[in-house]
Amino acid sequence: MKHVICPICSGVCIRYGKNRSGSQRWFCKNCSIVVTPAIDHSSRDLKVFLDWLFSRNIQKEMSGEGRTFRRKSVEFWNIWPMPPKIEESRDVVYVDGIYIARKACILICCDDKNVLGWYLCRDEHSQAWKALMQRIAEPVVVVSDGGTGFNKALKKVWPNSKHQRCVFHAFCQVKRYTTSRPKTLAGIELYELAKDLLKLKSKEESDKWRDRFMKWIIKYKDFLSQMTEDENGDLRPTHERLLKAEHSLLRLLRENTLFTYLDEDIDVEDIPSTNNRIEGGVNSRLRAMLRDHRGLSVERRIKAVFWWCYMHSPKPLSASEILDVMPTDKSIADIYMKMSLKNKTEGTIPGWGDAVTWNELHMSKSFPTYWD
Repeated sequence: MKHVICPICSGVCIRYGKNRSGSQRWFCKNCSIVVTPAIDHSSRDLKVFLDWLFSRNIQKEMSGEGRTFRRKSVEFWNIWPMPPKIEESRDVVYVDGIYIARKACILICCDDKNVLGWYLCRDEHSQAWKALMQRIAEPVVVVSDGGTGFNKALKKVWPNSKHQRCVFHAFCQVKRYTTSRPKTLAGIELYELAKDLLKLKSKEESDKWRDRFMKWIIKYKDFLSQMTEDENGDLRPTHERLLKAEHSLLRLLRENTLFTYLDEDIDVEDIPSTNNRIEGGVNSRLRAMLRDHRGLSVERRIKAVFWWCYMHSPKPLSASEILDVMPTDKSIADIYMKMSLKNKTEGTIPGWGDAVTWNELHMSKSFPTYWD
C-alpha cells in the first residue's frame, strides 16, 4: 500500500478524495492539512535519456518530435557521473585514452567485463595516468598501447604490476616507419620481423625472434650507420626512419614489456598480448555513440562518455540514487566559487585531468575556446 508522508509532521496521511483533475488528495490527522504530492518522474526520464544516448535513435523520433524529450532531458546534461573506487584487485586490466576534442582526452581503464575508471585530461601524461590509477586496486598485469607517461605512472602507483605492451601497436609503430612496402632490403626484413610478432605463441618462439632481431642489427649495422649531409651542412642518418623503427623495438626489449604474456612465472592464465578488449569493446563503442549523436558540444560529448563508462562500471547506482549523489554543474560551480573567494583558484582547485578547469567549460564571456 502506498504511504504519503506529511511534509510538516512527517506523519502518515490517509486518502481524502480527489481533485477535479483526478489526482489523489491526502489528509494528515495530526496537522489537519490536505496535501496533493507531486509525482517525480525524474528517475523514469533519466532511464529514457540513457536509452536514447546508448541507442542510434535520433531526437526527432522521440516524444514531441524531440522537443519534449529535450525539455525533460536537459537537466541530465548537468550531471557528472563519477567513477567508483575499485578496491578488489583484478588479474588483467587494460588502459587507453580516447580523444574527444583537440585538447580533451579521456583515459579509461577496464577489465574483461566492466569499465573500472575514467579521467579527463588535456592529453596523455604521467600525472593524468596517476590520477586514473590511484582509484583502482593494483592488478597483476596491465596491458597498454604505450601511451605517453604511462610507464612513469606505473612505477609509482602500481610498482608490482607486470606490464604488457600491445604487440599490435608495436607492429604498427614499426610499420609507420618502414611502410608496408619498404624500399630497402633492411626495411623488408625488419617489416617481416615486426609481422612475426603477431604470431608468437611460446617462450621458445619469442627467444628465436629475439635472436633473429639481434642478427638483423648486426647484419645492417654498417648500413644503418651511413650519414648524409643536409642542406645546412649538418650530418644526419641516411636511414633515419629505419633507425627509429629499430629503437622502438629495442626499447620494448630492454623494458621487458614485449613478451610479458609468455612469462610462465606469472600466475595468470591466458594473458592477452593486445589491448583489443578496450579498443574494440570500449573505445569503438564510444566512438560509435558519438558518431550516432554527432553535433553535441564538447562538454556534452565528454559527459556522454562519462555516462557510458559509468553505466558499464561494476555496480552502477539506480536512477534515483544517481540523481541524489552525483555532482552537477551547479554543485561544482558553488564549490569553485567558494574556493575562489578564499583566493585559492590557482593551484588548489581540483581540475579535470591536468587542470582542465571548470571555467574553461563554462565561460561567462563570449570568448572563443580552443577545444575544437
